[in-house]
Amino acid sequence: MGEASPELPSPPPPFSSDGDGNSVPINLEQGDPTMFEEYWRSIAGDAAVVIPAWQGMSYLSSGAGVCWFMEPKLAEEIVRLHKLVGNARTAGWHIVVGVGSTQLFQAALFALSPPDAGEPINVVSAAPYYSYYPAVVEYLRSGLYRWAGDARAFRGDAPYIEVVCTPNNPDGFLNRAVLREEKGRVINDLAYYWPQYTAITYEADHEIMLFTFSKLTGHAGTRIGWALVKDEDVARKMTKFIELNTIGVSKDSQLRAAKIMGTISDSYEAASPPPVEERFFSYSRCVMAARWRRLRQAVESASSFSLPEFPSPLCRFSGEKSGLHPAFAWLKCEREDAEDCESFLKSLGIRTRGGAHFGADRRYVRVSMLARDEMFDFLIKTILSVG
Repeated sequence: MGEASPELPSPPPPFSSDGDGNSVPINLEQGDPTMFEEYWRSIAGDAAVVIPAWQGMSYLSSGAGVCWFMEPKLAEEIVRLHKLVGNARTAGWHIVVGVGSTQLFQAALFALSPPDAGEPINVVSAAPYYSYYPAVVEYLRSGLYRWAGDARAFRGDAPYIEVVCTPNNPDGFLNRAVLREEKGRVINDLAYYWPQYTAITYEADHEIMLFTFSKLTGHAGTRIGWALVKDEDVARKMTKFIELNTIGVSKDSQLRAAKIMGTISDSYEAASPPPVEERFFSYSRCVMAARWRRLRQAVESASSFSLPEFPSPLCRFSGEKSGLHPAFAWLKCEREDAEDCESFLKSLGIRTRGGAHFGADRRYVRVSMLARDEMFDFLIKTILSVG
């Protein structure tokens, strides 16, 4: 898979001592995508980028799009990769780059909120919804928008913004908008709509589509996200929000993201491409599928936990029927003495995020499937030991 990487420090152990001899729980609460690290180490030279000291000094970019701080090379590679995968339409859409998809979510809320409304617009999402949606909406106590909870429980004819996450964080299902009224606007969060997590069943063409580099490749620290926006006025308002928020986005990060995305596309489009199993989507999907097989086997061999069942639709990218292998496991505690599954797993040395954070029952927890091997191995051993 390319030239070998140099000797690098070993990753940290799955858990450590707090200084008093007590073990600190392993962290499977956050979606830190470190499991892809091995792949990028193996092709380190192919995806490396060198930035001269004089490059990228200006606030401005040389691009001609609505987003004045977006590097043309990043825009080019975004379009190229979406065309390769077939997961989102880009022709006729404006691209807005942000410091991760969280900033773009905030920018979209700003752009879709009526500036002169008598009261804040309602923001809803079908439960179980991503736990950060209410946190982000309520953080600034904005007069433009407010969190209104579960979209399925939303009533009345007031204006609203519905957030649709598909594949859904936390339960992994393919979602569509719940509300169909004319007074609503929709933000589609497609962070996980990539072949390693799900079958690509259609080419998305929604009004606003959010993507993030962190879940695509695992490079969470690069802090790059992008939005595909149909309406130019909305794209300009989102760009203005980012201008006022951070005066643009790091060009160094944009160029690194462009290089890595280009490396992925090259591996599929080159005249002499590497073997299929060495291409990123094939490799990462294989790893995700293997982890899900192990988790299901562990859960099925015991009676303390259960997992949702997923369909196996035809994937347009691979041309094969493919199951879903979400970035998170929506695990349910079936034991009578584990009504709070988060606390139960914490007592076993595993930190997760409980269902209440997602508008769901406390018997559920979200467990990251993206951690390093030793952490995932500890999860499997713990489930088997509980029985």
